[in-house]
This record gives sequence, C-alpha cells and structure tokens, in this order.
Amino acid sequence: METKASYIVTGAFTLAVIASVFGFLYWVQNGAGGGSERTIYRIVFAGSVSGLRPGAAVLFDGMRVGEVTKLSLDPHDPRRVDALVGLDRGVPVRADTKVSLAFQGLTGLADVSLAGGAPDAAPVAADAGGLPTIYADANAGADLTQAARTMLGRIDSMVAENEEAMRASMHNVETVTATLAKNSQRLDAVMAGLETLTGSGDKKGDLGEAAVSIRKLADNLDKRTDEISAGLVRFSNSGLKEYEAFAVDGRRTLAEIHKVIKNINDHPSQLIFGR
Repeated sequence: METKASYIVTGAFTLAVIASVFGFLYWVQNGAGGGSERTIYRIVFAGSVSGLRPGAAVLFDGMRVGEVTKLSLDPHDPRRVDALVGLDRGVPVRADTKVSLAFQGLTGLADVSLAGGAPDAAPVAADAGGLPTIYADANAGADLTQAARTMLGRIDSMVAENEEAMRASMHNVETVTATLAKNSQRLDAVMAGLETLTGSGDKKGDLGEAAVSIRKLADNLDKRTDEISAGLVRFSNSGLKEYEAFAVDGRRTLAEIHKVIKNINDHPSQLIFGR
C-alpha cells in the first residue's frame, strides 16, 4: 500500500509540473498573465506566403502584438491566401496600415509585419465574413530568394534580347585587339619616341632639356635687360649732360671756323702777306 501511495504521489506531482509548464506558456502567450483579450483580424495575401506558419508572430513597427492563428486558401480565388491573426486590444490598426512578410534571415520562416497608418485614418472595416480585413500588397509575400530569382530572370531576358548586339560588341573588341597585336611594333616605337621626348626615371628627355635651355636663356635675358636698364639710367643722368656740353662746344667751334673762313674770303691778301 505504501508503495502504491508513493507512485500515486509521484504521478500527481509530475502531472502538476506538466500542467504548470503549460499554464506558464499560456500565460506568456496571452499577455504575460494580464488576461488581455485579442481581436481577430483577417489578412488577405495576393500570392505566395511561403515561410508563414500558424503561430508565427505578428509585429507592429517591430513590436510583437499577436500571432497567426490560421492559414487557408480563399475558396473563391485560389490566388489568395487568408490569414487569421489575433492582435492585442489597443493595437492601432488603421485602414491604411501596410502589411508585409518579414523573413528571419536564411531560415525562410516569416512573420507578419504591420506598419504605418495615419492617426486620423479610419479603423479597419469588416468584410463579408464579419471580420476586420486588411489587404496586403501584391508583393508583400515576395521573399529575398524569390526577388533574386525574379531579378535573374529579368537579366536573362535582357541578355537574350540583346544577344546580337553583345556579339557585335565582342566582335569589335576582337577586331581592335587583333589590330593592336599587328601594330605592336609601331606602338613600341611610338612609346619609345614618347619616352625619349618626355624622359623616364632620372633621365631627362628632350622636353626636359629644352625646358632647361629655355630657363637659362630667360635668366640670361633677364640679366642683360638689367644691364641695359642700368646703362640707360646712367646715360639719362650724366650722358645727356655730356652730350649737351659737347654739342655747345661743337657749335662754338663751327662758329669760329665760319668766322675765319669769312675773313679769308674778305681779305685774302692777309693770308699771303699777313696784312
């Protein structure tokens, strides 16, 4: 009897622990024990919702506000997927709230992401089923992998459409390359001429030597100009005065010579007899 009693006590304790764990999980999932009720919304996706599972989180501006409770295909339109989500009361869902899927890294799992909504926008209206309904954008369910596949498809289509042009471009490149290969010796000669003209390394080329010569010539001209300027200054100061004195003496001498010649003309006997 004592053994049976101990088994019963152990079993009851185990069941109590299991029930406590489940109760704790329920408490966490339903607002940390606040007993807050949730409002059910219907979200309509026009396309694939790959990665979305019942129990996935619903985020509003990055904060968890509920979870996905049910996923089903629209019986009237197989292109649509209906998702029922339970949101905490007080979540400001408006008619212009945007819906998308937020993928968790490379795992492929997705959460529902709600964002935006003007403060003065109208509340979400109830649809025919009696539930407030939000319609997601057409590309809301496109994950990164699908976007990459779509982009690769567009690139492939673009390459196919421009295949002839690309072939012509490649042919032109091959032609230019072949021409360069045939004229490689000429190109080497041109490069050698440029190297001789411009120089390489520490060796000056013809242009460098010409520049040095021009610089020397400019320096010499500058020195000569200074000397000529100094001579002109000296001439303007003292040379002009000397020239003026020389001109005055010259005029005086010419006047004396003129007087002597006139006197000889007037009295030639004086030149012969001294009278």
